[in-house]
Amino acid sequence: MNNEPKFARVALAAAFLAAIAPTAFAAPQPDTLKQQFVTPPQAAKPWVFWFVMDGNMTREGIHADFEAMKKAGIGGLVFMEVNIGVPRGPVDYMSPQWLDLIVYAVSEAKRLDLQITLATGPGWCGTGGPWNKVEDSMQMLVSSETSVTGPTHFTAELPEPRKGQQPGNFYRDEMVLAFPTPEGNERIASIDRKAFYSREGYDFDPRIAAVPASNSSEKAIPAQGVMNLTAKMDAAGRLDWQVPPGKWTVLRFGRVSTGHNSSPAPQPGVGLETDKLNLAALNKHLDNYTGKIFEKTGPNFRTPNGGITTIHFDSWEMGAQNWTPGLETEFKKRRGYDPTPYWPALSGFVVGSAERSERFLWDFRQTVGELVTEKQGQGLRDYAHRHGIEFSSEAYDSVPGSNLDLAATTDVPFCEFWARGPITDKPVGGRWSRGYGPHLEWSCYEAVSAAHTGGKKIIGAEAFTGMPEEAWNTHPAVMKAQLDWALCAGINRFAIHRFQHQPDLNRFPGMSMGPYGMQWDRKQPWWDMTPAFNRYTARASQMLRQGVSVADVLYLTPEGVPQVFTPPLTALTGGLPDRKSYNFDGCSPKTLLARASVKNGRIVFPDGTAYRVLVLPEWPTMTPQLLRKISQLVAAGATLVGAPPIQSPSLSGQPASDVQVKTLSAQLWGKAPYAASRKVGLGRVIYARAAWDVPLDKARWIWFNQGNPAAAAPAGFRYFRAPLEIALGQKVKSALISLTADNSFEVFVNGHKIGDGTEHKQVFTFDLAPHLRSGSNEVRVHAFNSEGGGNPAGMIAAVKIT
Repeated sequence: MNNEPKFARVALAAAFLAAIAPTAFAAPQPDTLKQQFVTPPQAAKPWVFWFVMDGNMTREGIHADFEAMKKAGIGGLVFMEVNIGVPRGPVDYMSPQWLDLIVYAVSEAKRLDLQITLATGPGWCGTGGPWNKVEDSMQMLVSSETSVTGPTHFTAELPEPRKGQQPGNFYRDEMVLAFPTPEGNERIASIDRKAFYSREGYDFDPRIAAVPASNSSEKAIPAQGVMNLTAKMDAAGRLDWQVPPGKWTVLRFGRVSTGHNSSPAPQPGVGLETDKLNLAALNKHLDNYTGKIFEKTGPNFRTPNGGITTIHFDSWEMGAQNWTPGLETEFKKRRGYDPTPYWPALSGFVVGSAERSERFLWDFRQTVGELVTEKQGQGLRDYAHRHGIEFSSEAYDSVPGSNLDLAATTDVPFCEFWARGPITDKPVGGRWSRGYGPHLEWSCYEAVSAAHTGGKKIIGAEAFTGMPEEAWNTHPAVMKAQLDWALCAGINRFAIHRFQHQPDLNRFPGMSMGPYGMQWDRKQPWWDMTPAFNRYTARASQMLRQGVSVADVLYLTPEGVPQVFTPPLTALTGGLPDRKSYNFDGCSPKTLLARASVKNGRIVFPDGTAYRVLVLPEWPTMTPQLLRKISQLVAAGATLVGAPPIQSPSLSGQPASDVQVKTLSAQLWGKAPYAASRKVGLGRVIYARAAWDVPLDKARWIWFNQGNPAAAAPAGFRYFRAPLEIALGQKVKSALISLTADNSFEVFVNGHKIGDGTEHKQVFTFDLAPHLRSGSNEVRVHAFNSEGGGNPAGMIAAVKIT
């Protein structure tokens, strides 16, 4: 399995890049810049995530917290109330007493020039709450299957899909389809992911967007043979149908609620998540949540530097959805064809052929992704702007859409990085000094890229988040290096996770956020020493908001959803991973189509960012619309690096779309064998095909022989090693290892650590070549299985040398 989009990573010649003159940008006046450095403006000061534990909130605690923030040099706070095991307090969420305390907090924030960001719902993820009705909740399409043999007159009730399993017994019929029963049991692989019935967290999905080469239709349902029987079923689910001769399969489709609730919400705030494809449902939720707060505060809820200034959608942890009322209409409008014959593909049936089914599923996911961007992302932004405030969001995790496009809807795109702690050579909780949580540096590259290509000056980060292993170990001395890394990555607003609301004035060390976060609040013994760290952060943040980002390489993400920008491998390895050699950004196809042009041989965006080369994804498909745009950029003088796409991923406009892709590819790359470099118009096309995939299909999971590791294994470290021979005189062009382990690992080559990972659902790829030598080599993997009953363990790896 490979679950990150792979891009062509091209070693660009230094001489080529150096031959192009650097771009000049207007600099701020020295006196102004000096003043902003000496006394950073309020807007540049670091923020905090201010957490309240389910009803544990007091007026005196708010006053003390905000005064402490102001004194320490904090500029703002992201307010969230959660329930993660701390005993409940006396103030019920959204009660009159709670609203009075929020009004007081807003008045204190205005007095102290502290900016408040409201989460878009209770908990730290989503737009959920008990006021949301089940018909406005996240929904999915489900089906039941009935076999019928004709000729006969069929009159009976069709089984209701998932009867009795829906929240509130919510179910609404959508359609009834029938088709000749195909021979055999051929089904579409990984249909749960391909049809967005599931979406793994942190975007570690298999590569589901590629179209298979096979075009076999022997065991497929003929598209023209699918019959729409919706009008023949009554409201009770009884179908009245004169069945033609032969064996038939009848599918009754309906929509149900996914049942996802607000999480981890205070008990009075637990309720269904809103439909992420439905703008009306979102606005109802906001009217019942932030609307109630605005009603209570009145219109003067902000000043230029204080009060409520932003709403924030945090982690997307509510999973996937694949249906909403009116989706079929949206599909027809966006894709240009009737999807009715292809709906059985959502239940795993092959329609037309495997290829046609995959193309339809690509179109289906694309439609869902576009609705997520427009109805959820743009809907939240529009709501914020109607109230004179901004919108920020962490546009990743398990998004059933495009991360970069969703981030583009924000005023302030957010990412996150977790506290690394002190750098040591010894493992800490199985993490080898890689910190106290998941490795989410890629989310920082995504947020920064969305900002640079979308004209946004401020890039936010949930900063220094900690898992239980953090245990009071994080402090400014060990944060400094990671802060500098984040600044160099392009982040210029830091919301430190976390400042825990302390309802009591005289209890020490005070209330915690359950097991999470680092202790960045007034109960820390060294809190009075934090102003210097905050001042440094503010100064650096303000300086990094000046001018325009300078980068050489623009990586285009593949079309289709789920869409994630994964940076080059070199930018994800090392104690504090960083862009190595040439600077880069990622770009979504939508942004390239809408905003990119060429000036003086560079790809430029309206806000001034410019790139020397455009690197295509290592991907076999591209729509004619996108390839035509790329052709125009090259003709105008852009330099393109990559390999030609071979077909469109979509059913739209077929077969003409595939013909257009082949024609446009030939105009750019010529005929195979392709020239290494080719002048096209005023630009240049450099042919390159990277090999960053190391397939694991022939590898197998291994572990120590202790019972059945696939079911459960003891916690602890296990060590694996394998010899690797390089013949004398052999020239190694490429040497890669792909691996993962449940729960985490560290990999070495000849004693040199080359990488690690803590997410067993992600396959990690690392470069072996710099550390190989002629003769005998050794690859070692230190794998760690964490504690917990019933915890399986395993390690899987493959090496590819060319």
